[in-house]
Amino acid sequence: MFVRIVKMGFQPEKINEFLANFEANKEHIRSFDGCEFLELYRDKNNPNIFFTYSYWNHEDDLERYRQSSLFKSVWAKTKPLFNTKPEAWSVNKLHSLK
Repeated sequence: MFVRIVKMGFQPEKINEFLANFEANKEHIRSFDGCEFLELYRDKNNPNIFFTYSYWNHEDDLERYRQSSLFKSVWAKTKPLFNTKPEAWSVNKLHSLK
């Protein structure tokens, strides 16, 4: 399992549009084969910055999602809303304390 973190910056007037799109698709993304966890975060100091945080079983699962019609549809609506280039990291979880 690995973690995918995506940082996105939005035009202030487009944030509600992004949030509506995320709300409409979050269950579909979370239930995509191989996705085990999905969260959305908002930066406390810059309300235009959001992060998605997701767990994937295998890199192939994430790649299948990225090639899917679901991702293409979500991304087509999200991409025009950015005010900066998004950044993404795939990281291995080493420890988790509860």
